[in-house]
Amino acid sequence: MKLPGGLDIQSMMQQAQQMQEQMGRQMKELVVEAAAGGGAVSVKMRGDFEVLGLTISPDLVKDGDVEMLQDLTVAALNEARRKVEESLKGKLGGMLPPGLM
Repeated sequence: MKLPGGLDIQSMMQQAQQMQEQMGRQMKELVVEAAAGGGAVSVKMRGDFEVLGLTISPDLVKDGDVEMLQDLTVAALNEARRKVEESLKGKLGGMLPPGLM
């Protein structure tokens, strides 16, 4: 279907679908690592925000400070999320509608 001015909606929809598929692939391929507590807790997260791994230093467990362990885990997860968002803005920013990220 062509609109006035020569715009082809079907072509635009196909192009949008291809861009969406490309974004999905890039998000799954992106992997970031973040740490807290000088590396005592580290997180590996994929671009679609799936956590791939969480490593906790055995020394933290020995100390028995559960609250500190929880705080460091949250800090590492938040840093990983921030890194993913930053990377996605750089890689996909031109493809996203304004205000999405």
